Amino acid sequence: MDKSYKASLNNITTFVFDVDGVLTDGSVFITNEGELLRSMNVKDGYALKTAVKKGYNVCIITGGNNNGVKIRLQGLGITNFYMNAHLKAEHLDEYLNNHNIEPENVLFMGDDMPDIPAMQMVALPCCPQNAVPQVKDVSAYVSHKNGGDGCARDIIEQVLKVRGDWEGNFSAKND
Repeated sequence: MDKSYKASLNNITTFVFDVDGVLTDGSVFITNEGELLRSMNVKDGYALKTAVKKGYNVCIITGGNNNGVKIRLQGLGITNFYMNAHLKAEHLDEYLNNHNIEPENVLFMGDDMPDIPAMQMVALPCCPQNAVPQVKDVSAYVSHKNGGDGCARDIIEQVLKVRGDWEGNFSAKND
């Protein structure tokens, strides 16, 4: 793992996350009706909500199209979504242009092959510990946490602490 990623932390104003394998553990539970269910970590939820409250940009770019995931993340205050997004770099470029965000201020966390082109566009490409090897190869930071097990919290907390925006003594409802 390259320790030089720490130099980028202070410049990050924007977090972009994939969902399956990052905010979830990548498992999909299938109901008898064919509905796909996912599990998300409340510690990641707390960190995402805190980042939004502190004024950071948070965007979700996912190949999935699960309304339950969107409802959960909207409940945390996230308003920028690209669902069913298979060309993630194009969606990331659109998001950055629409919001006047420079790539040097962006962190992207992905875990699998479709994330690589978008990860290569930003200052701080990150991944969970259980990402595929090719994603680890392009990541400036590999979390010690797996997808769905606090990897988003790990990197959000690092950024917010460096920037003086992490407070450990306040509560956030419905994380």
